[in-house]
Amino acid sequence: MKRTATNKNFWVLLLLVLSGIVLGGFIGTMTQGVSWLSWLNFGQSFGLTSPLVLDLGILQITFGLSIRITMASIIGVALSLLIYRWL
Repeated sequence: MKRTATNKNFWVLLLLVLSGIVLGGFIGTMTQGVSWLSWLNFGQSFGLTSPLVLDLGILQITFGLSIRITMASIIGVALSLLIYRWL
């Protein structure tokens, strides 16, 4: 039985994309010291530079978010989308 686009699961796509981001970021960090692969760690960070603190007296909540997008994570996402399309 051949799968169609409607039979594919959204959660599988989400898991593949997140794993592509994590593995790509890991590979980018590991190749930072290698001179001819250092371009894989090139990227941009954005988000909250200092955490936002909400103090309600008896409860203190700290919000913070920082995202780093590197070339390796973009390649990881592209590979995960190709794997999803192949499934």
